[in-house]
Amino acid sequence: MPTKLNPLIDPRGRQARPVITLAPRVSLDDLKNGKVLFYNNTKLSFCNYGEVFVRIKERFRELGVANFIDYRETVRGKDTQKLEAYAAMLAKERPTAAIVALGDMGTSPATCIVTIALEKLGIPSVYVTAPPGGDLVEGVAVYRAGNLCLCKIDIYQASTVEEVRGEIDKKWGFIMDSLTGTPEKVAAAAHIDFKMDLVPPAEDGLLPVTGRIEVDDERLAEPGCYMEEVMDYLNAEHIGDGLPVIPPTPSRLERMYAYCPFAPEEVLWREVGPTGKDVNVRDVAVAAVMAGCKPQAMPVLVAAFKALADPRYNLLQSVTTSHPGGNLVLVSGPIAQEIGLSGKQGCMGPGYPANATLGRAVNLVILDVCRSVPGVCDLDCLASQAEFTYCFAEEPSLAQWPMINEERYDAQTTTVYVLKAEPQHDIIDFLSLNGHDLLDTLTDCCTTLGTNNAYIPGPLVLALTPDHGMMLKNSGYTKDMIREHIHLRAVHDVPMVNGRGLVPVRPPEFADKHPMPVTRSPKDVEVVVVGGRGGHSGVILPWALHSEGIVLPVALPDGTPARSIGQFRR
Repeated sequence: MPTKLNPLIDPRGRQARPVITLAPRVSLDDLKNGKVLFYNNTKLSFCNYGEVFVRIKERFRELGVANFIDYRETVRGKDTQKLEAYAAMLAKERPTAAIVALGDMGTSPATCIVTIALEKLGIPSVYVTAPPGGDLVEGVAVYRAGNLCLCKIDIYQASTVEEVRGEIDKKWGFIMDSLTGTPEKVAAAAHIDFKMDLVPPAEDGLLPVTGRIEVDDERLAEPGCYMEEVMDYLNAEHIGDGLPVIPPTPSRLERMYAYCPFAPEEVLWREVGPTGKDVNVRDVAVAAVMAGCKPQAMPVLVAAFKALADPRYNLLQSVTTSHPGGNLVLVSGPIAQEIGLSGKQGCMGPGYPANATLGRAVNLVILDVCRSVPGVCDLDCLASQAEFTYCFAEEPSLAQWPMINEERYDAQTTTVYVLKAEPQHDIIDFLSLNGHDLLDTLTDCCTTLGTNNAYIPGPLVLALTPDHGMMLKNSGYTKDMIREHIHLRAVHDVPMVNGRGLVPVRPPEFADKHPMPVTRSPKDVEVVVVGGRGGHSGVILPWALHSEGIVLPVALPDGTPARSIGQFRR
């Protein structure tokens, strides 16, 4: 009988947690004689948010500070290196101080990285934030800089001009203390009371939980002994997704490598999430243990993480966005069936362990390693079940047309398709008698005024049930014909998408289009046949904010596409 509990691996990995030295602060005379940089990440360009800079400049002029330089550029689609390079470009203006805005939504973390970089370059800076971005920015600043002058104002989309100006007036003393205050005042302004990871992960890589449990030898004989205490500890530390996990012991981690010939320290993601931590194969394997994956899932997980890391996916912003989408992993090809992934009846719901656990592992990495924790360091307004798990496979026995792997590679290659997307939206049609009428129903569901693709055209996945797939094929439709139909007819009248929803992000050639498509071309539409017999198909609508669907093969360490799971066995 064991006499102690097994040690548990800390799924957060190691956090660098640097504490930067803030730039030397300046005097009021320095501000008068120098230049003040105003950097607008484009978020001041709608509603009444522009009054943030208008009012700050008015208050500066009252003090005799009037030499301003303005830059406006989005941070979207930029990784850490590009953001730091942008800050270096701003620094060439040799400003005396910088005001940065606005940290309200999805651009908040990237703009925080710019602000940190300005401080490192010797430019005293104030970063203006607003709900819900303020709390997220605090987390990014704690993990990546340790301290930063964050000016939190309380405004939202319906705030009036007077309310925005009033919020700046309330914080004017904070802004001046942040730029010109004594060391004590600056330290107070830059201090951040954060709610999570107050004690960084230990150097030995283990959780201290087992040392906090008083061991009863008789209870050690129980199956799953002390699971309740372990889960209470993990939940209190915001580790995991709130559901029970498999405790990540060293022996379980070692078994997870049985089908993983990749080096544990191989980096799959670089500097992602509030922590800015690189994510490596070991981090993924720990999450796979916790999620309940079988070791055979690891090659597919590695391929999925490599796909998610593609710059076109915009991972930096996607892991903390206010959008309720999950990270869809759609697997096509023979390895999917070898490891138990399913595209059969109910494949997007419960009952399929391989689907559930593989998708869950992806999101556990985002929670535990990136530390994108809802309510603490994430922007999710409502979130969704897709952020627990979002994984299914194409089913060869149901396919009416070539599957994704066959279209992109060949029938023997297995691929992963990843997409930041909403949970699937139901499409019911039990009455259409042919594919022509059915396709009109399907197309009508491919957008609404409340979805991102009304304003940001991008990829989507049409998930057809076998009955609907047969109807379309029997009516003569190919995949390309379905794609063309949806691209041409899934549109909005332009007046309906002006001045509501989101600030649009569209290709330049869409400027004069009417009506407005929700896809950029027919290639944006993926078509799969999955599920059970009946009249409920579905459409998976995208986040699409500088974010593409990415397809990669499940490959061996040398990059050769694998033909079977056995090739990965160590």
